[in-house]
Amino acid sequence: MSDLLTKKEQKELLKIARDTVVAVVTDGKPSPVETGSPGLNGPNGCFVTIKQQGRLRGCIGNFISDQPIYRLVQEMALSAATRDPRFYPMKPHDLEEFKLEISVLSPLRKIQSVEEIQVGRHGIYIVKGSYRGVLLPQVASEYGWDRDTFLRHTCLKAGLPENAWQKECDIFIFSAQVFGEE
Repeated sequence: MSDLLTKKEQKELLKIARDTVVAVVTDGKPSPVETGSPGLNGPNGCFVTIKQQGRLRGCIGNFISDQPIYRLVQEMALSAATRDPRFYPMKPHDLEEFKLEISVLSPLRKIQSVEEIQVGRHGIYIVKGSYRGVLLPQVASEYGWDRDTFLRHTCLKAGLPENAWQKECDIFIFSAQVFGEE
């Protein structure tokens, strides 16, 4: 990805995400947020991932945005904490130990061949009719998956048979700048 965020901008986005999660869980609404960093005004898509004790606790994102990245990060942090349908909305006791990871996305690119997918570099977005599934680039690396396994799991996440990627599916790839709290 070009136009990578600086370490300072990454820290600022992580602070916005953390402050948002804490505020929405304790007060029911996020605090207003502004930034003086010009690099955080771009319209990139992003995903915000919440982990507790190393396990997924929430992950919500958007590929495109009509607002600056810092505002989308706030919106996705709120959604990851309260609207991920796989988990109950975070409660005050969930704030004791959680870590955040942000993935700032490149634009989606439709591929003609799965050979274009570089495991560890690309995320996958599969579309077939009303079925949609996405896995971020770091997921394949974290689990040690090869390309076929990555494609199968993306299909399963979309609610499709695991081999659906071999048939009439649209497959998109994207890259991400991934950073998180230590």
